[in-house]
Amino acid sequence: MEFLRLLEGIRTPFWDGFFSVITELGGETAFIVAAIVIYWCLDKTYGYYMMSVGFTGTVLNQFLKLICRVPRPWVRDPGFTIVESAREAATGYSFPSGHTQNAVTIFGTTARYVKKTGVRIAAVGILLLIAFSRMYLGVHTPADVLVSLGIAAVLTFALYPLLRRAEREPRLYVWIFGGMLMIAAAFVLYLECGINPAGLDEANYASACKNAYNLLGAVAGICAAFPVERRWVRFRPRDAKWWGQILKVVLGMALVLGIKEGLRAPLLALTGGHICASAIRYFLIVFFAAAIWPAVFQMKFLRKTSSEK
Repeated sequence: MEFLRLLEGIRTPFWDGFFSVITELGGETAFIVAAIVIYWCLDKTYGYYMMSVGFTGTVLNQFLKLICRVPRPWVRDPGFTIVESAREAATGYSFPSGHTQNAVTIFGTTARYVKKTGVRIAAVGILLLIAFSRMYLGVHTPADVLVSLGIAAVLTFALYPLLRRAEREPRLYVWIFGGMLMIAAAFVLYLECGINPAGLDEANYASACKNAYNLLGAVAGICAAFPVERRWVRFRPRDAKWWGQILKVVLGMALVLGIKEGLRAPLLALTGGHICASAIRYFLIVFFAAAIWPAVFQMKFLRKTSSEK
């Protein structure tokens, strides 16, 4: 808390605004957009790599939050103030930092996967800025950030050779995605059956359940989409013309957003308000993004001619 109080004392309106923008690069939306755009436009293995680190890291992150149950800095010290714009996204327990986990997922995997020195330096610089922003804004302590950095870094380096090998031996994806699905399902079962609710904050428990079902649906979506894309679609991310790349991102993101928001109320009504509606919604989002929308990329008028390749 001493370091956070030091930062509290040197805040200015300019830096408040700057770090409020920077911290959004570690949010859930940034992760979804980055993973999808990379998968659609750059490199499918790179996209799978980012998704694998992100999903596995998020499950570990949420599990530790519930085990450790560390309150947010302003709860621990009612006299401590935060930058108010950061409060809305700072849900759940404090330890470890979810935004830092996402930052390493997006920019750490980029630094590991891309071989260009300039890209690596920029990626590491951005992820460190995001990590620092969580402390500057007052929503995480150094311990929250450092532990999250460590866990995400281990996953980033541990999963890289596995995904590279899967590029040559596609059957490995079955084990990778199957393992992720079992972990996500086990986490949901733990929340539903195994956790001791005594002393557990209701809002934090609700946040964990929401994240767990979202993850289960998303991982199930990848498990279903991968064989479909591999057998019938087989798109090549860089085959589209430049305007086709823009079209598939802009229109595709609009459709993803339509599924995410447009199906919220109907699915809740269909399931009687059960949180499993969220899992179904995220399953549909990922299945659409990973298998259905890429099939559109195969349309001849969108693809480069042999002279353009």
